[in-house]
Amino acid sequence: DKGEAQVDKSGELALEQTEDESFDDKRDESIIAVEEEKLEEIYQTETLATAEETTAPSVSTPTQAPVKETVSAGDSTKHAPSVTHHTSEANSIRVGIDKIDDLINMVGELVITQSMLDQVGESFDSSRISNLRDGLSQLERNTRELQESVMRIRMLPISFSFNRFPRLVHDLSEQLGKKIELKLSGEHTELDKTVLEKMSDPLVHLVRNALDHGIEMPEQRRAAGKPETGELHLHAFHQGGSIVIQISDDGAGFDLDKIRAKAIQQGLLNQEEHPTTEQLYELIFQPGFSTAEQVSDVSGRGVGMDVVRRNIRALGGTIEVKSKRWQGSTFSIRLPLTLAILDGQLVRVGQDIYILPLLSIIESLRAKPKLVNSFAGVAEVYKLRDDYIPILRLYDIFGIMSSATHLDQGLLVIVEGDGQKIGLFVDELLSQQQIVIKSLEGNYKKVQGISGATILGDGSVALILDVAGLIHLFHTVTKTPHTRPHSLLGVRYEQ
Repeated sequence: DKGEAQVDKSGELALEQTEDESFDDKRDESIIAVEEEKLEEIYQTETLATAEETTAPSVSTPTQAPVKETVSAGDSTKHAPSVTHHTSEANSIRVGIDKIDDLINMVGELVITQSMLDQVGESFDSSRISNLRDGLSQLERNTRELQESVMRIRMLPISFSFNRFPRLVHDLSEQLGKKIELKLSGEHTELDKTVLEKMSDPLVHLVRNALDHGIEMPEQRRAAGKPETGELHLHAFHQGGSIVIQISDDGAGFDLDKIRAKAIQQGLLNQEEHPTTEQLYELIFQPGFSTAEQVSDVSGRGVGMDVVRRNIRALGGTIEVKSKRWQGSTFSIRLPLTLAILDGQLVRVGQDIYILPLLSIIESLRAKPKLVNSFAGVAEVYKLRDDYIPILRLYDIFGIMSSATHLDQGLLVIVEGDGQKIGLFVDELLSQQQIVIKSLEGNYKKVQGISGATILGDGSVALILDVAGLIHLFHTVTKTPHTRPHSLLGVRYEQ
């Protein structure tokens, strides 16, 4: 037909127009718009047909010929970007997230099987052990490569989340009467799709808080010798197997005296208490806590920062605060790259095996009793160089029998979460291995200090410890001296 979009044998898309037709400008533009819609339909049909005919199970399908678009002389250059967009999409197909999850689960089972074979190999006949180990090593390499390839399928650039903030900052700065410049960096940093989606709301809340509470009004900034335009910086980068997202502003910073006064007013502190800077920062994450003098549409309700940290912890992440008065504040969020695989350290407590994320471990040591001190009769602290590290006995927390009850009989594993350190007392350290994270059923999800479980090489189940949750549990215990730690978990043992 005349003016019809067609596909030639080489796979090129073309718009044809007969020479005897004469269009005015308006009609020409309308027909081009209609033809582009048809062109889009044909393009999508051709892409789908190509994907169905491809036998290799590949997510990226290279095309033999580039996709081109030829338009009539009446066409304008404003349509060119859409051609580039189509060309970039021609090398990819859409895959349902449920199919990707199924593939990831199968790879996880493969990792578990490989771990089981490793254990079998340890007790194998020595005359044939060399060949078995060579085969297992090759299987491990192949499994790791397959796993990394599969995990990359779920990765998306954080720009999908960052791209919403220019409009948000523009609208809120006008609403608040402030001048604010937004800077974005690290937009190409990739992380898991699920992590990216669940971090969207916490990031929005932190940005709104920075705009409302952090950055001052133009006249206040002039009086302080600052530029009228405040600066908000969102930065993402990889660090030590994790992704770090920083939200920084050059505003007024936190008023620690105001935070302390508000905490005393709400009964969170006593007049006699003089908490450290880190402990005061911790108060802003308490439910209902806010130093805002008035509630606005933007913030100040005291609802949100506790939810922000809870959501980040649910993803296996942590959040830290740094601030200097009149210079600005920075929130640093550390997140795992994926929620499916974890590099863990196996530890034994009694007859049970637990797993600590390697990224949370600072060091391990055998404690010297002379360096242990009692704190207020409800806790123990260990003097490590110039620092005092609280001690948490895991056998006591989880209500299990342990052969190592004295500190010189076991080991202290120094871990860090939410910017705080704690020493976990365990019987012994076992191996380090990559584990597949399995979610817990409903009842166990309520147990503080446990983030998941995994299946070990011998088929047994081991619980994955949540370091930030254990630190929070320790502070809960020390504030209630008459409550035994294991009673908080609803489990008891005979003493």
